[in-house]
Amino acid sequence: MRGEKTRKNLIEVARQLFIKSGVEATTMNDIATAAGKVRRTLYTHFKSKEDIYWAVVESEIMQLIERLKSIVNQDLPPEEKLTHYIFHRLELIKEIVLRNGTLRADFFRDVWSLEHAWKDIGQQEISLVRSILQEGVESGAFEVDNIQATAILIHYALRGFDAPYIRNHFQRMSPGREEIRSAAITLILNGVKAKGKVSDKYITG
Repeated sequence: MRGEKTRKNLIEVARQLFIKSGVEATTMNDIATAAGKVRRTLYTHFKSKEDIYWAVVESEIMQLIERLKSIVNQDLPPEEKLTHYIFHRLELIKEIVLRNGTLRADFFRDVWSLEHAWKDIGQQEISLVRSILQEGVESGAFEVDNIQATAILIHYALRGFDAPYIRNHFQRMSPGREEIRSAAITLILNGVKAKGKVSDKYITG
């Protein structure tokens, strides 16, 4: 327990230093000093700066996935669950970006561009969306011929919203962010719902 707590603290200290100074400018000694540890303690948990960097990335990814899982695990009708997933996912992505210094920050820009890191997120997100769709099909709320393909399409459609949503581009447009988000929910729900099964409350809520 103590070792895991130390590891988590080192990861958080490293994350803050990467945001402040950039990954390249941050040394293992900087991390150890900021954490109040000797270098030997740092090397007990991480082999290199690259190793701790990937631990930071993984930590951010897992926070996102765990919070998305909590939405999927809610005891809600599948229509409402999919609406909540779409609605909250954009805010969670934005929250993580801002937590790491916005898209302009060197650290998060690097993370954002790491395709294999986001590929891991993607696979897990697709699995979560697929479980919602499967639940909807089994309950009769959704009509979906190919659940896996539809989950993939929904995932990448949502990914397309990430950058403009985070940069508040929708707030400078007419219609605005809320209208765009509502339209996205409407479009996706209308694409999967069984005829006459989804009420307006799921689209507007």
